Amino acid sequence: MTGTVPMALRIARREMRGGLRGFRIFLLCLILGVAAIAAVGTVRSAIENGIAAQGAQILGGNAEMSFTYREADATEMDFMEARSDRVSTTIEMRSMAGIGDSRVLTQLRGVDGLYPMFGAVTLDPAMPIGQAFAGDDLPGAVMDPTLAARLGATVGDEVTLAGRPFRLMALLRAEPDASFGGLSWAPRTLVGLDALRAAGFLAPGTVFDADYRLDLPDGTDLEALKAEALRQFSDTGMRWRDERRPSSSTERFVDQMAAFLTLMGLAGLAVGGVGIQAATAAWVARRVPTLATLRVLGATGRTILLASALQVGVLAGVGVLGGLALGAALPMLMGGWLAASLPFPVQVGLYPGPLLQAAVYGVLVAALFTLWPLARVADLRAASLYRGGTEGRPPLRYAVALVVLAAALIGAAAVFTGDWKLTLGMAGGIAGTMVVLLLAVRGVQALAHRAARRVRRPSFRVALASVGEGAGLRNTVLSLGLGLGVLAAVGQIDLNLRQAIDRDLPTRAPSHFFVDVQPDQVDAFLARLEAAPKVTEVAHAPMLRGVLTRINGRPAREVGGDHWVLRGDRGLTYADTPAEEVIAGDWWAADYTGPPQVSFGATEAAEIGIGLGDTLTINVLGRDIEATITSLRELDFSDAGLGFVMVLNPAALAGAPHTNVVTIHSQGDIIPLLNELGREFPNVTSISVGDAIARVMEIMGAVATATRAAAAITLAAGLAVLIGAAAAAQRARLHEAAVLKVLGATRAWILANFALRAALMGLVAGGVAALAGAVAAWAVMRFVLESTFVFAPWSALMIIGGGVAATLLASALFAWRPLSARPARILREG
Repeated sequence: MTGTVPMALRIARREMRGGLRGFRIFLLCLILGVAAIAAVGTVRSAIENGIAAQGAQILGGNAEMSFTYREADATEMDFMEARSDRVSTTIEMRSMAGIGDSRVLTQLRGVDGLYPMFGAVTLDPAMPIGQAFAGDDLPGAVMDPTLAARLGATVGDEVTLAGRPFRLMALLRAEPDASFGGLSWAPRTLVGLDALRAAGFLAPGTVFDADYRLDLPDGTDLEALKAEALRQFSDTGMRWRDERRPSSSTERFVDQMAAFLTLMGLAGLAVGGVGIQAATAAWVARRVPTLATLRVLGATGRTILLASALQVGVLAGVGVLGGLALGAALPMLMGGWLAASLPFPVQVGLYPGPLLQAAVYGVLVAALFTLWPLARVADLRAASLYRGGTEGRPPLRYAVALVVLAAALIGAAAVFTGDWKLTLGMAGGIAGTMVVLLLAVRGVQALAHRAARRVRRPSFRVALASVGEGAGLRNTVLSLGLGLGVLAAVGQIDLNLRQAIDRDLPTRAPSHFFVDVQPDQVDAFLARLEAAPKVTEVAHAPMLRGVLTRINGRPAREVGGDHWVLRGDRGLTYADTPAEEVIAGDWWAADYTGPPQVSFGATEAAEIGIGLGDTLTINVLGRDIEATITSLRELDFSDAGLGFVMVLNPAALAGAPHTNVVTIHSQGDIIPLLNELGREFPNVTSISVGDAIARVMEIMGAVATATRAAAAITLAAGLAVLIGAAAAAQRARLHEAAVLKVLGATRAWILANFALRAALMGLVAGGVAALAGAVAAWAVMRFVLESTFVFAPWSALMIIGGGVAATLLASALFAWRPLSARPARILREG
């Protein structure tokens, strides 16, 4: 081995003087894939660092303690005031803003005199926020310009909030902590906290959130303070956030999207791997005379393999470095656009972590796809090489090495993304699609062979025979098919989600929700709705908010992990009879007054790991209710109607302050009815399901755009491989065109033959991609999103058409030279 390395280095150095001939596609594929992963990781780090740098301003304090349905009690206030320099209180709720007969939903926020402790509020006209709240003859309010425009209100007008009069003093242009308050269904209105309380907005049972922002002394140990607060108050429904993670939902969304887009980038690298493998195999084939001579001169297979690996390794290093440079540069070049487009603070910079991860991916992919073609000639004898034998089967150790490399790549992806299930699912999908594509290649070759014997038209016969021989078919179908398959799956999922919303929700979902209907109003409110001719269906239920804190005496998170039911407070209700089908256990009697019982959603119970007989501790307005699960119900949230995971027997919540939620289905224009209800029941808030769906559609659109962009990277790698395959086949086409010209074929006939051959390969690649994409989309819709799947034929046809167009374009790029070359010269050289 001592002499092997210097010899391999000398051989590699001399051979590399020939330049990059044949490795352009190799480099392009590697650069594209690494750049995509590096760019996604860099943007993720830019968002995370932007959030960390502005955490206190985003949150409105160094830490925040929040409560639903109630304000902090004396013990909780003492805890906060003893540990902070200042405590700022804000209360947030939904309400109806009005002027004249117009009523519009608003997110109403009452803030104290310390608001904002960090950052600044921008008003139009400019004034201190305290001056705006002082008003003149009425308490002052500031509104989001969108809300004011919908109402037709201008500064100085009298507006109503839940029927109470306020003076619009200014428009709200910027609010430092607005972006991270969660998904807001309506534009914001700010009023003074004292005015909010004095106007009676915080009646018992009203749904509101009370947030207490803490300005902590320098050097405060946030982790220790968080642990202390949770130890004392987590069972009272308290929620904690701090400047390190000002919005867990936002960070979760960013993490999940980054993980998914990174895996999409890996799919692009996998597609590029086909090109890398093809380029390496072609390079090895061109070196056969050199390899044979080296073996005759005494070079061992190990020396040849090491020399080849060194050359490929250097080129792979160049590709990885190029991808890293491009991936790091793209976010910097697009920094302004990112900051303007994303609802998060972005701190663009050079982040080593994402670049290191992308480099690991690139090196592993390059090694995985180059090992086999390099190893195939390592143990061949000189005689076999002189006969052109490069098709040897490497020893078993190389197959084992391939398995180890594949496992390392999947393991690295799982560690870096933090999502084993998504990683394994994506890896399985890519591997399964490649197997299907390889089987399709075999099947098409067999069919083309048979068809070529039966077809009489010469152009079709020659084209089919060429496809049957597999000329470029494998690489074309693998690369283009996988790239188009990813795009097809994304397109089918996006269309199915949108069609489900357009098709199902208008007929199944209520048109409006009404919340904060007080118990003494509910009968009159329901009677008013039932008498309205355009209202076709009315449903209602009492509603409270509660936090599931313990399961069988243990902290709920220890049992159920990060399940959505355990994240903060949840809506719950009580009922004498079940509204959904009870699939296990028994419902309580109508007059039951014994120990509290609860009916739980069956699917959610199975996901958390609980069932009949388990005991739940639910904190409602600071009071712990310990209830036993006595029944399980099958819930369907797809109709956006009333659905409560937890339903208790009425006696368990006797005397607890609460309001009612009402839903209606309606036909036609009911705005006059909504305005009348706003005047008769000013405290009741109306929420349009259509507006909520529009917000969701906006988010879906942004996610779909990002996903399509990632899929486009995969497709770009596939096109690069396709062009490389077409370039590699040019020499064979030169000889084929020369022979056909000698036999009397015209240029037009030869061009038509090439085009027909390319169209057939594109048709196969597009067809398999459309099928694989549909299967993947069905699996996602059925098992991940738990929704129905409807095949979208137009999307599939576009994918197939794209496959045909791509192969025709690649063929056309390299068709001119074979058509224009003189047959005599080509045949003499051949």
